[in-house]
Amino acid sequence: MKKIHIIALSMILVLAYNCKDGKKTEKEGKDATDQPVEKIVEEVNVEVIKFSMQPKSDSNVQGEVVFTEENGMVMMKATLSGLSAGEHAIHIHEKADCSSDDGKSSGGHWNPTHEPHGKWGAAEGYHKGDIGNFTADTEGNAIVEFSTDQWCIGCDDANKNILGKAVIVHQGVDDFTSQPSGAAGARVSCTGIIE
Repeated sequence: MKKIHIIALSMILVLAYNCKDGKKTEKEGKDATDQPVEKIVEEVNVEVIKFSMQPKSDSNVQGEVVFTEENGMVMMKATLSGLSAGEHAIHIHEKADCSSDDGKSSGGHWNPTHEPHGKWGAAEGYHKGDIGNFTADTEGNAIVEFSTDQWCIGCDDANKNILGKAVIVHQGVDDFTSQPSGAAGARVSCTGIIE
């Protein structure tokens, strides 16, 4: 009978010890989860500038251009109306000056690297302002979207900074070969990209 009591007492002590140890582990786990969690937040700088297009050369072409810079990429979205149906060229020109009636006050294509005019990305060379052609629908509306890491908004790199330039829409199509501008015809809309 004594042996049974000793065995029973031993089992009670083992159970009591295990319960105590379990509570300790539970408490340690609770303490671990109560610790503050450090959150890593990545800061993303987004720069957005928006401008209205002004009709030039007796046209009715107007609209809005939005430039957005995020993570080293600049996205351009131009929403245009008043165009003739079909293809037209769009470029960035060297001066944010739309004061003349024909838009020529904006100068030539923006070309800080002194390359020949061409299609964007061409191995033979192209201007930083050589965006290319787009198509207006039968009602004269168009949306042009373009993005590149070769532009920036307000950075210190003169070869990339688009501030102080102009967006020009042309009546005709850029042939990508005629120098220095692709023979795209009259400048029918202009906006200056200024701070």
